[in-house]
Amino acid sequence: MAKRTGQLKELRDKQDSELRFDIQALERELFDLRFKASAEGLANPSRIRAIRREVARMHTLVRERELSIRGSSPRA
Repeated sequence: MAKRTGQLKELRDKQDSELRFDIQALERELFDLRFKASAEGLANPSRIRAIRREVARMHTLVRERELSIRGSSPRA
């Protein structure tokens, strides 16, 4: 639980543009992993789940900032 709390604090400290860039990069990695999994299999299939959750966390933070929830305000 402490590890996730540290990751969340790190994500909250990022600018909106950084979050969007990270989302794009992770979605690309997710696409590549899914493609590789269907073609030849993966050594670590749980990575797909971890990436999906990380992307969801980032989307949630961006949306919270758009709606000004939890004291978060959109940042450049």
